[in-house]
Amino acid sequence: MDDFERTEKESRNPADDKNRLHETPAIADSPAEADETVNVSVYLRRMAEMQPYKRAVVYPVGWDEKGRIAYTHLTFLQLDQESDYMAHGLENAGITRGTRTVLMVRPSLEFFALTYALFKTGAVPVVVDPGMGTQRMLQCLKESRAEAFIGIPAAHVLRQLYPKSFRTVKVYVTAGRRWFWGGLTLDHIRQTLWEPYPSAPTKRDETAAILFTTGSTGPAKGVIYTHGMFDAQIRHIKSVFNIGEDEIDLPTFPLFALFDPALGMTAVIPDMDPVKPAEVNPEKIIEAIMNQGVTNMFASPALLNRVGAYGKELGIKLPSLRRVISAGAPVSPANLEQFSAMLSEEAEIHTPYGATEAMPVMSAGSREILNETRKFTDQGYGICVGRPVPGIEVCIIRISDDPIEEWSDALEVQRGDIGEITVKGDIVSKEYFDRPKENGLAKIRDGNEIRHRMGDLGWMDNKGRVWFCGRKNHRVITENGTLFTIPCEAIFNTYPAVYRSALIGVGEAPDQKPIICIELKKEGKKISKDEMTKELLNLAARHPITEDIKTIMFHKAFPVDIRHNSKIFREKLAKWAK
Repeated sequence: MDDFERTEKESRNPADDKNRLHETPAIADSPAEADETVNVSVYLRRMAEMQPYKRAVVYPVGWDEKGRIAYTHLTFLQLDQESDYMAHGLENAGITRGTRTVLMVRPSLEFFALTYALFKTGAVPVVVDPGMGTQRMLQCLKESRAEAFIGIPAAHVLRQLYPKSFRTVKVYVTAGRRWFWGGLTLDHIRQTLWEPYPSAPTKRDETAAILFTTGSTGPAKGVIYTHGMFDAQIRHIKSVFNIGEDEIDLPTFPLFALFDPALGMTAVIPDMDPVKPAEVNPEKIIEAIMNQGVTNMFASPALLNRVGAYGKELGIKLPSLRRVISAGAPVSPANLEQFSAMLSEEAEIHTPYGATEAMPVMSAGSREILNETRKFTDQGYGICVGRPVPGIEVCIIRISDDPIEEWSDALEVQRGDIGEITVKGDIVSKEYFDRPKENGLAKIRDGNEIRHRMGDLGWMDNKGRVWFCGRKNHRVITENGTLFTIPCEAIFNTYPAVYRSALIGVGEAPDQKPIICIELKKEGKKISKDEMTKELLNLAARHPITEDIKTIMFHKAFPVDIRHNSKIFREKLAKWAK
């Protein structure tokens, strides 16, 4: 019996408790000085020198009458030169070092060239996910106080309709056909004669980009990324996932695609709407993997489930894939098992844990999950998200909804207890853009460094693995104690007809009424609701963590986040339940 299992025999279910820290891992690379010159665009130039004729970006341009797809591409040398063309033009247009620049361009060859051109000039791309909804997106754009705007025609139409969100913008560039709104186009920006563009001598702590969260777990906030953060992320991603020099990636989430040129991976842009991964056409994803020899794929749990179900039904195998990286929301073991059926024995699905504010923080592999931790997840221990990345310190602190100004070791809870997950390291953002209140709630000063409060709850086992138990603001506080979403939901998710469940609380803490909302599988909709309710309540009564749940409600389709189509909007379910 291993240490973890022995601990479970000797103590009560840790999902009843609260949680603790893990020892600080050895730092793999000592952090460089803050005033050191670091610019993420240098990675692209280095790859252009090392592998000039390898394809950097591959883009689908259309299908012929026989159902065959055609692709166009840029090599690493071409992409580097194309971004040089753009960088010169951006500088001439007034987009220079420190210029906050909204970038609203679809995944394409131009998207990659523009982004690295902005990095080269030292400008600051402002990236807002259009999938968050128009009003929320406009608020983010207004908060960013951007000075330049580069977007597709539809984005410029939006600018015309809502001018108040763009009052600070002075330079406009259209990526595509310009209509009545004036400004420049990419044809104006792209310099005719090529000459190398010297990357701006930006510093490690200098702002490289502002990336807005979608607001799926709170208000959308602009996360300040420094060149040092990007540099650290590239090093950690390459090391943690053992990415080789011959890799071909299928990034189904545009933001992650930007790491590919820096990692030396060929990025194959999928033929899909990145805003709706749950509605992706599985045939197009599988076609791209097979025809391009894809070795690495990033996919949200929703996309993984859709493609996996299709592949399982048809018995499809994907021998070229070495790894799949799935993040954005917890990945169920059943989802991992389903997609793994398409992979070779050597391939594995990785489930890294992190957020826009800090990633990658931890990672777990599908073999360990399916062979070891899955049985504990089904018993209500939470979802294992793995061990901390080398050089990243993860501590579990007592649960609090109040700001914490200074770090103290006294904040930590004992190992095995549930608390809030905090992170310190070179991939951690130091602050949000112009959000002092949110900075106070999410950041803790620790000497000259910053610890980020993830807003997630979890606990650490004797093997140094962290088990995710849900969002802090989703916990349900009743007169008998606190219930955590992921552990409770796991009990109900074992029922064969349940597709997924969601714990919500109605009323005010500490006297909330716990309710489980149920979304059924297609075949489950034929079963009597009364009969199923009885069986689900009997199931709940057999487990200490769910025995206080006396109410079951059935919902046709849970509201979920738009970016990953996986995070459940429990707040909306709570309003519906009332």
